[in-house]
Amino acid sequence: MKKGKKDNNNNVNHPKPQLITDILETNFMPYAMSVIVSRAIPEIDGLKPSHRKLLYTMYKMGLLKGDRTKSANVVGQTMKLNPHGDQAIYETMVRMTRGNEALLHPFIDSKGNFGKQYSRDMSYAASRYTEVKLAPISAEMFRDIDKDCVPFTPNYDGTLMEPVMLPSAFPNILVNASQGIAVGIASNLPSFNLAEVCDCIIAYLKDRDIYLGDYLKCLDFSTGGYAIYDKAEMDNIFTNGRGRIRLRAKYNTDKKGTHIEIVEIPYTTSAEAIIESIIALVKSSKIKEITDVRDETDISGLKITIDVKRGTDIERLMAILYAKTPLEDGFSCNNNLLIEGKPLLLGIRDIIDYWIMFRVECIRRQLRYDLAKDRERLHLLLGLERVLLDIDEAIRIIRNTEMESEVVPNLMEAFRIDNLQAEFIAEIKLRHLNREYILKRLDDIKDLNKEIKEAEETLKSRTKIENIISKQLTEIKEKYGQPRKTEIIYEEQIVEEFEEPEFEDYPVKIFFTKDNYLKKIREVDFKTDVENKFKSDDVLLQEFSSNNGAELIMFSNQGNVYKSMLHRIDDCKMSDLGEYLPNICEMEKDERIIYVVATADFKGHMIYLFENGKGARVPIETFRTKQNRKKMLNAYYMGSKLLYLALIDEKDQSSYVAITSDQRALIFSAADISVKEKRDTQGITLIKLKPDTKVTEMLPLEMARLKDTDRYKPANVPAVGKVLSDKDKKRKQISLFD
Repeated sequence: MKKGKKDNNNNVNHPKPQLITDILETNFMPYAMSVIVSRAIPEIDGLKPSHRKLLYTMYKMGLLKGDRTKSANVVGQTMKLNPHGDQAIYETMVRMTRGNEALLHPFIDSKGNFGKQYSRDMSYAASRYTEVKLAPISAEMFRDIDKDCVPFTPNYDGTLMEPVMLPSAFPNILVNASQGIAVGIASNLPSFNLAEVCDCIIAYLKDRDIYLGDYLKCLDFSTGGYAIYDKAEMDNIFTNGRGRIRLRAKYNTDKKGTHIEIVEIPYTTSAEAIIESIIALVKSSKIKEITDVRDETDISGLKITIDVKRGTDIERLMAILYAKTPLEDGFSCNNNLLIEGKPLLLGIRDIIDYWIMFRVECIRRQLRYDLAKDRERLHLLLGLERVLLDIDEAIRIIRNTEMESEVVPNLMEAFRIDNLQAEFIAEIKLRHLNREYILKRLDDIKDLNKEIKEAEETLKSRTKIENIISKQLTEIKEKYGQPRKTEIIYEEQIVEEFEEPEFEDYPVKIFFTKDNYLKKIREVDFKTDVENKFKSDDVLLQEFSSNNGAELIMFSNQGNVYKSMLHRIDDCKMSDLGEYLPNICEMEKDERIIYVVATADFKGHMIYLFENGKGARVPIETFRTKQNRKKMLNAYYMGSKLLYLALIDEKDQSSYVAITSDQRALIFSAADISVKEKRDTQGITLIKLKPDTKVTEMLPLEMARLKDTDRYKPANVPAVGKVLSDKDKKRKQISLFD
């Protein structure tokens, strides 16, 4: 028995230890890449594989021009290309239908209940009850697909061929929103108005240096509502592929002012989420003006009705609802898509470039296909031309040939034509051997020669191919373009309501260090005889007094401003190091704060002095915002290195000095710098620079420690400055930020 037990133990499969890195490489990474490449991330045609397989199946079923068919039929046929199950295929179909209203330009014309993009709980009907066909705009997705304009690949079992991508004659990637979550990567592509996109690309093909914002005004979504325009965020989307645009619901009120009707909502939320959040506010007594809220959505469209008490300030109430409910939401762009099988994060400009490259290749393939067909046709007609010169002889040869199989060889020998030409001639009906037919065929030869020459010239010219793209886009815009659904509003047009939490206001001392630590100490706790601790090797940059209710404005080295109320920052003891600002501000990599301002009244001017000899003066009031923004992009001019900045009084006339790389100096006054209202203004020229020179120091006069100050004061600004005296050449250069 013991021996048998031992044998059993030997047969047990003991687990073998493996390195976690090996497991990740052999098991996890192949799965992750499969999800990224084959499922979740769209390609340059704007489609994921599941969408593409479904649309191509409907195309092959003849549903582009035919009548609608039951959705179940389409689902069943699609399983030949997509074996992931009928329910998954049907859910894919639902989102692309006109009835669901998820896309600006739906690909599927539908009949029946397909749910709604704006409803979380509205279920769609089963596939056996609904009917579908391809919408007219789908024809542009398949343009010339039968002319080998895109490569094909075998389906999962090798029995059918399917397109790797659809030709997409318009940039669907920019027109219809797309979301996808893969493994370790996600995609959230916005939608723009089709007419604006077409205009933009037509202009871009003519001039690659255009500003996209002149054509793509803002995002446009199928659910309508408002988009709050933010130039900085739009520029980020254009350039980097990331940015957040705030969306707002659209509402109407009755004449009595007792009902609010929400008729359009942000694309990113649902009617149920909005109603639930409003009910929660009412139950918690945070809003007392609302007496009832209900969903009155019907066949005519979305409607959420809010009953309010008489005399309610509707505009103020809506400002509160925008702030506290999903009636205002944001669409965060994350433009990850597959380019040649690799996931890339692309700005809109890059997406346009890749789409143009894709379309150029599609048109080249289509031209090569047409060229081959034209050459084949021309070859046959040239053989016919030889025979037509002596048609009677051809008839005699055919009549005198005893065997049918010898007709073609005899024609080939008599007229010196090849097998294809002889077969073509032999198949011509007798009724076609008339003058009209002969003349038409001869004209066809001329036309084909002309077409072949034009096609060959087009293939050699990138410009001509891009002109074809522009022509196609113009046709698509005229045929399918529609007005914006999402209306654009600007920040100055909106009213916002903010309720700051209660806090105690008291005097504080602020300390800011080079290593980006900020220490806020109550003045009553600040003791001059106690050591104020800082991190070793850190340097104190700023020390000033303020109040706990002031707003902290933090300037970064990358041209951004971060904002926070001082009362939201914890009080420190003198023995503390302070708060680490990158954690509070959520800054980008390699970004750091270089200057801080605390203000309650937003009085004073920011002064900026740059390496290119220019200076700017901007009211600090320009950083006051109606909405609670934590980050402001393009907060100051980034076209030249910043050498100095500070908050000064509006009437300040302090003196500053600019010292150049060729040892010249010029003293100027803050009053010499005119005030500009634009935050990122480059200002005015203060010192004229010679070629290949720059300003190395630009700072307050008292910090420069110059001896011969009268020497450097010009009669007027700007000026070239005076060469430094021997005394001043020996001074040590001062750098404020390095």
